Amino acid sequence: MPDGRPTPTGLEVPRWVSLKSSEVRARQGPGLDYRILWEYRAAGLPVQVIAETREWRKICDPEGSVAWIHRSVVSGRRGAFNASAAEVPVQARRDAGSPLKARFTSRSVVAVEDCADGWCEVRAGKLRGWIAGGAVFGTQTRALCEANRPAGEAG
Repeated sequence: MPDGRPTPTGLEVPRWVSLKSSEVRARQGPGLDYRILWEYRAAGLPVQVIAETREWRKICDPEGSVAWIHRSVVSGRRGAFNASAAEVPVQARRDAGSPLKARFTSRSVVAVEDCADGWCEVRAGKLRGWIAGGAVFGTQTRALCEANRPAGEAG
């Protein structure tokens, strides 16, 4: 867990996952008896797991909101979301001076293959390229929300 104890899954926290479905209910606590706060309607949306139980994941979303979702609605596939109004350049190599391959448009999602040395390799269909790490949601290396913050609160 965030305090250094092992997690129920044995996986690191924080970590990146993505939503499997276009209908994911965000709850106030880790269980079906907790109130539904809102519903995510964006399959593939990256979220950051900041705490977990065996069945539930406490997540931080692109707006900085915290909620609990069931483990069955997340995928270990990593994605990135451009939450800004600006386009983000997708470079041919891990170098801002390398040729521009594409532009990552606002409010869109791409798959993240790997991140290293301040750059993340992204994929959209047959297109592959590199974006600067931390330029979009899903590429940061640190926890974006406090694990002890109550669900339903935005950052």
